[in-house]
Amino acid sequence: MRDVVIAGVGMTQFGKLPDRSLKSLTSEAVDEALADAHADPEEAEFVYFSNVAGGRLQEQDAIRGQVWLSDSVLAGVPLVNVENACASGSTAVHQAWLSVASGAVDVAVAVGAEKLHVPDKARAFKAMTSGVDQDRLEEFASLLGGDSTSRSMFMDIYARFALDYMERTGATREDFARVSVKNHGHGALNPKAHYGVSLTLEDVLSAREISGPLTLPMCAPMGDGAAAGIITTPERAHAWGAEPVRLLGVAIGSGKVGTAEGRLVTETARRAYERAGITPVDVDVVECHDATAPAELIVMEQLGLCAEGEAPKLLLAGETTLGGRLPVNPSGGLESKGHPLGATGIAQLVELADQLRHRCGDRQIANLRIALAENAGGYLGPDAAAAAVVILGSI
Repeated sequence: MRDVVIAGVGMTQFGKLPDRSLKSLTSEAVDEALADAHADPEEAEFVYFSNVAGGRLQEQDAIRGQVWLSDSVLAGVPLVNVENACASGSTAVHQAWLSVASGAVDVAVAVGAEKLHVPDKARAFKAMTSGVDQDRLEEFASLLGGDSTSRSMFMDIYARFALDYMERTGATREDFARVSVKNHGHGALNPKAHYGVSLTLEDVLSAREISGPLTLPMCAPMGDGAAAGIITTPERAHAWGAEPVRLLGVAIGSGKVGTAEGRLVTETARRAYERAGITPVDVDVVECHDATAPAELIVMEQLGLCAEGEAPKLLLAGETTLGGRLPVNPSGGLESKGHPLGATGIAQLVELADQLRHRCGDRQIANLRIALAENAGGYLGPDAAAAAVVILGSI
């Protein structure tokens, strides 16, 4: 397998963007990534296009990437559409990495785009619910006790994860609120974040309850946006005059019905660490899938970054905040930066690539060498359906 780098990245503003089309969002992210890599669009040999809900919300099935790239400089480049729940963006990166690492192509592009902000929120909630086994909807609804017409079923799933975590570890609702305060504080430094507003502990705790211990600021918003990455060889990136980062390890995992909660992310991370030739103690910064605030604490432990029950202590000590030993979600995470599903995993890598290249301004982390992104989604019960872990390194 050949060495592989990300030579350029780009993303749009995330948020409620009713006046932007998926074609315009996709073109903006692609143009920015190609410019960042100093790459000629004609050198792109393959595109992997990530989207999750376009079939239900835009009624565009089968050829989403071909349609939404039709106005872009990559129109006509061979393309495969990728759908893998909330891990779709990272899965597109995995496929692009595999294409270049195997020698099949020298330049591949991973693109993700989503428009979740629609006038009828119930349609968006129903689209989210499609990420669970439809034959077991009644079973899950009975178990979770939620109402998927007024919110995403995944908020009830995450609430159940949070309650289980509280029972196992003694974590509190205040611990979850501190995660949200931290991530919204980070997002306030990110000009492309969906929210970009700092919050206090009281703001989070007194906000509208969504499900169980979760309040609104603890939950990722549904929004719009696109992100892209140019995947190539070190030699090609050097010829372009790019400032690349190394793709050290990429792993994809698929869940199995009845598998214990958390095993999927743990096993996927183990393979990514082995492929990268590192251990968790080598990681300097993390972007993780905080679809809700408790998920950040849970995932940190699943990734082996600390022992079970230790994540709230690291948070309270300031170690996972900017300036701490192991900053987590410096972009603001899904809670503040936003969660346009198909773009999310790629947007995590936009942040980490920019961090490794010291381009993040007021949220820049010093002395970085190794960065990790975790992206997961879907639900098979009691574990997730899909997960991805990507490890980047500085050149």
